Amino acid sequence: MEKAFLKIILCSLLLNHVAAFSASRDFDFFYFVQQWPGSYCDTSKSCCYPTTGKPAADFGIHGLWPNYNDGSYPSNCDPSHPFNPSEIADLKRSMQRNWPTLACPSADGTQFWSHEWSKHGTCSESVLDQHSYFEAALSLREKTNLLQALESAGIKPDGNSYSLGSIKDAIKESTGHTPYIQCNTDESGNSQLYQVYICVDSSGSELIDCPVFPRGKCSSEIEFPSF
Repeated sequence: MEKAFLKIILCSLLLNHVAAFSASRDFDFFYFVQQWPGSYCDTSKSCCYPTTGKPAADFGIHGLWPNYNDGSYPSNCDPSHPFNPSEIADLKRSMQRNWPTLACPSADGTQFWSHEWSKHGTCSESVLDQHSYFEAALSLREKTNLLQALESAGIKPDGNSYSLGSIKDAIKESTGHTPYIQCNTDESGNSQLYQVYICVDSSGSELIDCPVFPRGKCSSEIEFPSF
């Protein structure tokens, strides 16, 4: 009896250890991704303004994405916990300003946020519930303030071209960390500043140096279109 009881205890401890290890491997860090609306819209595909009206000429949130240090990432981790608008009712107005949808047809953002939560947010549930997830992203946008960082370095959304290096340097000077810059192309095929990736620790609160950057390259000179 005593041996059997001891075996049960040892098995329980082992299972707890495995569970703790698994939880710690949910993900290693976040990519916090912001996009420039002028570049989203200045393509052959174009865009549609949200039903709340044209967003401000500023970087908008695309998402807060859990990632692994090897460059892979988890996705769609908890289908049993879908997006619930009532859980973020107090954040809705701020999200409409700072996390606007530009997809067609025009919408109020709910579908966009639902997608981001289902694909990415559910993979961070070990540290952030639904409200905390969106609140963390809003806080990170305020902390990074990309447009101010660029304009302070003389880089403005005026349709002119700027060196990729100067854009990275301006953001690093402001945030303390080197960003990853993603480009897209306008209707004429010109490379333009599209998205900025900044890395965040697994708590979703502190900026960190990126363990790994996404693949893809921009031209050495890229446009910063107006919006």
